[in-house]
Amino acid sequence: MVLNRGNEMENIRRKNKMIETYSILLIDILGVVLSYALSLFIRFRIIHYENYPRQFHLMVGTYIVVLCLLYNMFLDANRNFFTRGYYQEFYYTVRYTLILVVGLVVVLYLTQQSYEFSRSVYGIFAILNTLFTYAAHMVFKKVLWKYYRKSTSAEKMLVITKDLMAEEVISNLIKGKEWYYDITAAVVYDADRIGQSIKSVPVVAAKENLYETVVQMAVDEVFICLPEVPVIEIRDMVQRFEEMGLTCHYNVDLFCRANPNTYVQQMAGYSVISFALKTMDSRRMLIKRLIDILGALVGLFLTALITPFVALAIKMDSSGPVFFSQMRIGKNGRRFKIWKFRSMYIDAEERKKELQAQNEMNGLMFKMEDDPRVTKVGRFLRRTSIDETPQFLNILVGNMSLVGTRPPTEDEFEQYSGYYRRRMSITPGLTGLWQVSGRSDIQDFEEIVKMDLEYIDNWSLGLDIKILFMTVFTVLGRKGSK
Repeated sequence: MVLNRGNEMENIRRKNKMIETYSILLIDILGVVLSYALSLFIRFRIIHYENYPRQFHLMVGTYIVVLCLLYNMFLDANRNFFTRGYYQEFYYTVRYTLILVVGLVVVLYLTQQSYEFSRSVYGIFAILNTLFTYAAHMVFKKVLWKYYRKSTSAEKMLVITKDLMAEEVISNLIKGKEWYYDITAAVVYDADRIGQSIKSVPVVAAKENLYETVVQMAVDEVFICLPEVPVIEIRDMVQRFEEMGLTCHYNVDLFCRANPNTYVQQMAGYSVISFALKTMDSRRMLIKRLIDILGALVGLFLTALITPFVALAIKMDSSGPVFFSQMRIGKNGRRFKIWKFRSMYIDAEERKKELQAQNEMNGLMFKMEDDPRVTKVGRFLRRTSIDETPQFLNILVGNMSLVGTRPPTEDEFEQYSGYYRRRMSITPGLTGLWQVSGRSDIQDFEEIVKMDLEYIDNWSLGLDIKILFMTVFTVLGRKGSK
């Protein structure tokens, strides 16, 4: 918990994060530009000397730079940049290059320019970009780790802790992978270990000479981990460091477990510590919402085109309305009305109780392979997922998203435990991870919950895009649909 100069410290960390993000982006852009320029030189000046259309290849170079920008923006591939080792970094670099090459192939094909582009340039570019980017990433990491942390610009941190936990605390801080601070010294509060080292960090003081020593030190921040020390003693310590102009971090270890989504904020004038299993980046959530709106508009346009034909088929097959609406549960228990093309007889809800004993799904969801409530036209609508297309209206107004967890009915939600309820901690979606992993073939609700939580815990824009593509292939292949 940041007890002092919290806003200033947060601004510093945001600044450092921006330096990290935009430095990597600049390295990647320089890498693709250099790789592309060299690949053209090798192909047209070394392998086979000939003239080439400069304007065309400048345009292709622009495509590559744009693809690089989109990759960094949407896939968030460098989120764990400093935790990746040599082999993992190489894997991500190869994946990144392949995505660029495949993206370029698609762009040139869609713009009908692929026949003008030399095929050998693809291969040369892929090899050079992988080598350049990998080398640049590793050098960048080394520079920040080895040189920046030891420079005068790095945040100098003093660790104050107890003897029994000193090695563990300092090890954890060293493994924290933050490149912009350097642990310069330690204080063992309850023992005299002055002159010794813990994980190569020198012990400079104990409780008795703490403040006299710190006054003379080059230090920016103090990390305090002193469980069971009285609050009044901690408060006095923080106030004295405050007088020195230092930033204090006091470890509040309430649950004895790591949680990266714990943060401090102001609420109605109170400083509170907030805990969450998963927090979503607001910038990427905004992009997700924009994708939802664009997808919903396209989906509603297509729905409008097919509605006259679907409505006629529904009316000819059975009596009742064309559209079906039902109250569903959305994000964190919000109620909303979902819309579908009607695929069942109008007395379906009343007959559900009679069929409950024939439920083929284990758990809090009803599924029947040969559900007698489904009409003939309804079976076709369900197999092709056409019955779901009116939900693009739900997506447009914000009740649903293109990708998420499927919204349960009210009677299902009433039986949820706290564990099940977590699957509703995000906006429900038209499609999701379990829909593209078997759809109706999955017979256990526990498996559905497991996949929903896997999606929530690993959410990224790249995962959403992957699921959308998988949904198209799943629907076209009618995999798992019944």
